[in-house]
Order: sequence, then C-alpha cells, then structure tokens
Amino acid sequence: MSEKSKLLWRCRRGVKELDVLFTQFVENSYDSLSKSEKLAFDKLLKIEDPDILGFMLHGEKPTDADVADIVEKIHTSI
Repeated sequence: MSEKSKLLWRCRRGVKELDVLFTQFVENSYDSLSKSEKLAFDKLLKIEDPDILGFMLHGEKPTDADVADIVEKIHTSI
C-alpha cells in the first residue's frame, strides 16, 4: 500500500463531510504541502471527529497554531 493510499485511508473518518473534505484535500493539495504542513495535517487527523467538525464546519479555532494553519489551508483549497 502506498503512502498516499495509507493517508487516504486515515482520512476516512466515518463522518461523510470530513471524508469528502479530507479526501479532496489530499488528492488536490497534499503533494504541494511543505514537510511542516504535512506534519500539521497528521496532527489534525489524530484529533477526535467532533473537534475536527468544529474546526472544519463551525468556525471553531484550534489552539495548536500548526493545526490552525492547516485547517485554514484546507478551507482555502476547497
């Protein structure tokens, strides 16, 4: 299994909205991220779904600056 396939598997959250957002982001933008942005995306994927939903759909701001930056990047890429 390729690294990208593994990442896409990790993007499957069980919440349709997050699945769509993350899958599109990985397919369209992930390869152009810097190493630090990729690490921030990894941090984001480790957060519980209800918190991620708040960040992605309800305008809540992550307390971690790196996660906040990648959330903003995802928002601007869709």
